[in-house]
Amino acid sequence: MKLFKARVQNYRSVRDTGEFAVEDVKTILIGPNEAGKTAVLQALQRLKPPSDLKPLNALRDYPRALYNDIATGKVKPSNVVVATGWFSLDADDLKELPPSHNPAGTEFVVSRHLDNSLRYHCTSAPEYPWFRIFRSDLLRLVAHMDRNDAAKSASASLSAIIGDWNDSTAVTGKFATGLTSWLDANIALVDEDNEKEMSRYDELLAKVKLWGVYDAACGRLYQRVPKFILFSNIFRVRPNIHLEHLAIRLENNALDDDHYDYGNSCLLKLLGFTARQLSDLGKVTAPDAGDQAAMERFRDQLDNRNYQLNAASVRLSREIKEIWNPDEGKGEASKLRLVADGQYLKVVVEDSVGVEVELDQRSEGFQWLVSFFVVFFSEAEGEHANSILLLDEPGVSLHAIKQRDFRNTISKLAAKNPTIYTTHSPFLVGPDELDIVRVVEMTDREVGTKVHTSITSNDPAALLPLQEALGYDLAQSLFATQRNLICEGLTDYWYVDATSQMFISGGLTGLNDKIAIVPSSTASKVVYFATILTAHNLKVAALLDSDNAGDQAAKQELLVHRLGAKRIIRTADFTDPAVPKAEIEDLLKDTLIPLAASEFGIDVSTEAAASPTTPITDLLLAKGGSSFSKYKLAKAYIRWTRDHKAVDLSPAERAGWTKLLAAINSALK
Repeated sequence: MKLFKARVQNYRSVRDTGEFAVEDVKTILIGPNEAGKTAVLQALQRLKPPSDLKPLNALRDYPRALYNDIATGKVKPSNVVVATGWFSLDADDLKELPPSHNPAGTEFVVSRHLDNSLRYHCTSAPEYPWFRIFRSDLLRLVAHMDRNDAAKSASASLSAIIGDWNDSTAVTGKFATGLTSWLDANIALVDEDNEKEMSRYDELLAKVKLWGVYDAACGRLYQRVPKFILFSNIFRVRPNIHLEHLAIRLENNALDDDHYDYGNSCLLKLLGFTARQLSDLGKVTAPDAGDQAAMERFRDQLDNRNYQLNAASVRLSREIKEIWNPDEGKGEASKLRLVADGQYLKVVVEDSVGVEVELDQRSEGFQWLVSFFVVFFSEAEGEHANSILLLDEPGVSLHAIKQRDFRNTISKLAAKNPTIYTTHSPFLVGPDELDIVRVVEMTDREVGTKVHTSITSNDPAALLPLQEALGYDLAQSLFATQRNLICEGLTDYWYVDATSQMFISGGLTGLNDKIAIVPSSTASKVVYFATILTAHNLKVAALLDSDNAGDQAAKQELLVHRLGAKRIIRTADFTDPAVPKAEIEDLLKDTLIPLAASEFGIDVSTEAAASPTTPITDLLLAKGGSSFSKYKLAKAYIRWTRDHKAVDLSPAERAGWTKLLAAINSALK
């Protein structure tokens, strides 16, 4: 079972994010301060939270500007949806459902309401059992029974059950049980030779029972829903915990700060002790040496504490070693140890030299990781293999370069547990990860927080991390590769890279792995990039569309002088049939036309057949209007390539791309 779509409503700064896609492995939320990113994560956690998470509170969690509706009773918390998640079901999940209602593609939908109630259903659910769907058949059946029973006992007993029902009565729970019992008790009154009435009886009994079977199956499915574990930078494990002080605060419910003690509480939960138990063990004095039984109990108590501390230390050390990847020769962290010393529980780190120091003397990034694993293992409660991680600003304390390394750490975590994380940092967004980015913005308090699946925003600040990520990556790689292909924009980059990778994985010749693809943002800027790169004696080729902008760029004297005609590659040269004004999308016309129809509901197959020389983006724009986006189409194609191979392209597409990739390789050999 995998979360593939979500929506947050009526939670703090969020009125309605709208539905947004969630990736299988890693989803990144970016946006400026106060956009509502943290609120989105907090609301999503409610879909299946850890057992000790505080319940929703309308006063604290409902949008404050709308709270008067709750206070006056105009809006009932039970009717207010806070978070909704859509989950895809695998073959094992579908087995839980009744065979009549478990087709492939069934989705499981879970929603949490402001009154903390939980609701879930499947998209293949049977018709809800309102009494109106049973009424006519039930009345006909009881009339048949009465003809076989002079006392008309069936009518009398049925009236006692359904006497106060109306068409909107839900035949579930005790109502369904009562009706089922009535049917079972009166089967003898149905003429077994009357096939029509026997069939009516069987269908009624099956319909009455079906909802109960389905409802129980949905309950079992919810048990399979991943647990959502939220980790914030403020949830820190402290290196020295005074057990007696913590025990008193917990017992008196007088925590100085829930966040301050949260990490420490999780650590104790992971160890299997309460603060009071560990504190009392630290106070115990050795019994008289002559009392052998007391000595045995004393030793067992201390050994039990030490063994549990050791087991937790080993577990944490193993997980951290797998993820952290310390710098060569620096001995960032070799072993983590939890030590009980009287009234203090200490977290110490032993490096590769054997030196022990307290946790707070190690890097902020390492402290974050230790705290994360403590909270993760504690809150997952043995279910961390089936958990979704929600990380709020991970690695914010790391140096920029280390953040780029830490991006790989998050990817390793996400390989086992799907991860959704927020960030402001361009170094936590890879240039190849733009398709998994969701933009969070709040340009108007009256509208609230919005989450965009496509990389669009009304607030330029929301896109800043992406712009900086692309700029930094480009600056780093611009002069690092001897061979460079300049293309007009990001979508061109995606088409070339994704198709090349698909060719290579299918055993065909793709782009030479020594060639770097450099997007220039517009055709007019290709000449600038070409000038800069050729000035450094690098090999450069340009891939230009054959539209008007591409024609103008290709005719620039400076570009021709810098590259030569052979290294200016035009898309129209590789289309079949020929499209004089071809853009790169026209090299994938047979694939993109049905893809646009299925993904966006824009079907231009008839128009393309009638006008084969018109670029497909022109046809899609003419029919789809503002609902069509070249970016969205390119992103949909990238997703398509993940599940398809080069052989799934049409023969004309394979032929065109084979020639195009060969031309690029030849120009930059």
